[in-house]
This record gives sequence, C-alpha cells and structure tokens, in this order.
Amino acid sequence: MANLPGIYTAFKKNGSLYYRASITFHTKHISLGSFDTEELASCTYKEARLILDHPEITLSEYSLFSCLSHNKFVSLINFRDNGIYFKTPIYLRKKYFEYYLSATETLKFDRDDLFFYASKKIQKKGGYLFVTDYGNQYSILSRYGIRPFSVYGRDYRMVNGDVLDFRYSNIEIINRYAGVQKKESASGQTQYQTKIHVNGDIIVGTYPDEISAAIAYNKAADKLASCGICKAYARNYIVSMTSEQYHAAYTSIPVSKKLTMPAP
Repeated sequence: MANLPGIYTAFKKNGSLYYRASITFHTKHISLGSFDTEELASCTYKEARLILDHPEITLSEYSLFSCLSHNKFVSLINFRDNGIYFKTPIYLRKKYFEYYLSATETLKFDRDDLFFYASKKIQKKGGYLFVTDYGNQYSILSRYGIRPFSVYGRDYRMVNGDVLDFRYSNIEIINRYAGVQKKESASGQTQYQTKIHVNGDIIVGTYPDEISAAIAYNKAADKLASCGICKAYARNYIVSMTSEQYHAAYTSIPVSKKLTMPAP
C-alpha cells in the first residue's frame, strides 16, 4: 500500500507497478481510476475529496481541476448532491436529468430514460450520437422512433430549437416513414409525397395520408426488386393495420409507371 491516503499499489501482468485511487463517501467506496504515477493518483484523490467536502463547487467549475476526469467529476457532484452514484456522467434535476458528453456539451433526457443511460455510455462520432449494446451501435434517435438517416428539420425537429434536448415533449417527428415527406399543396392542404432513390429520386406519387404514402413506398421497392434492381430498401411497417387491411391498401394504392423500368 502507498503511504498517501486513498492510493494503493498494484502490478500489471508484466510485473510493472501502477497506482489505484479510490475514495469513500457516505459509506460508498468509489474507484477513481488507475494511474502510472503516484503523484497523479494522489492529485485525483485530493480533487475528489475537495468536491465531496465542498457543496459550493458546481458543475461549471471543471476547469479548476487538472487530474480528475470530467466523467468522474460529474458522477461525484451528482452523488454529493443527490445521493445516487452513477458510473456514467449523469446529473439529476427535478423532472429530468443531464448527461454530460463533455464540459461543453450537455444532453437532456426525461427521467423515464434514466435506467437505460445509467448503464450506457453515449458516444459521438461526427454529429452521430450512439450507444453500443452487445457489440452493436444504436443511434439514440431510434428510441424515439426516428429512422436511420433521418434529416433534422425535414424528418424531425426539436420544438425549442435545442438539438441536445432529447426530452420526449421536445421531439416532433415530421416524417415517420421511409421515403415519405409531408407537403402542403397550393391550397394549404396537407399531402404526403413518396420518393424512392434509384440513380436519382423517383416520385412514386402524392397521397392524402402518411400511411398510404408509406405503403406506396413499400410497393415501389417491391416493383423495383421485381425489375432486377437489387437495393436494400427499408420497408415501412404499419402497426395500425391487420395483414388483410394492409394487403387491400397495397393492391389499391397507385404508384408511378416509371417504376416498371428495366434494371440498368
């Protein structure tokens, strides 16, 4: 054991020495990480102790700390203030919680999602936010029924304009189905246009409701497949219809004659 408080020595498989830091607060033992030097481990412990013993230190003051990771910084402040320790960088508010991607990016979620994100690390690649589960990547947008490759402003939007606010009341899904876009006619009537991409976009048709437009997309994809165009078009699943209702609609809904083209 090292002489400094909260610091323990350990050895890697190759026999090299490293240092582990941990701290106890309100009977809970919290690991602070593993470090190559005793000095860095000790610095991390001292910063953790400072945070837990001084409730006036806030989430905005991370720049004052040089050793503690930002994730651990958030976890410790939340435990100090709310009495619950999360391994992920979550801070509980009265009706929602914040998930800190970094010191400058904060996501907001409803409490209903707390159990999920308490055990899931959110990652960001470009503008894509995702979690990894059983080796697979899942967009966090999929939890809201937002399709892959959906475009912000066209297929969905945040009501208050904050693209990092994922509370359910703040998310408006504009286009629920693949290939379907909501349109407004010259007379102000809402219509739904269906497009499918081959070499360019083909307009499948315009329909009075989004379910008809979604079924038209499925029909267009099937017609293209029958013509030898082998693309992995996603099919729209209509949960509100029985198989008989779906088949009747599928048969009756018209699609563009351009879809009978031969394969290039």
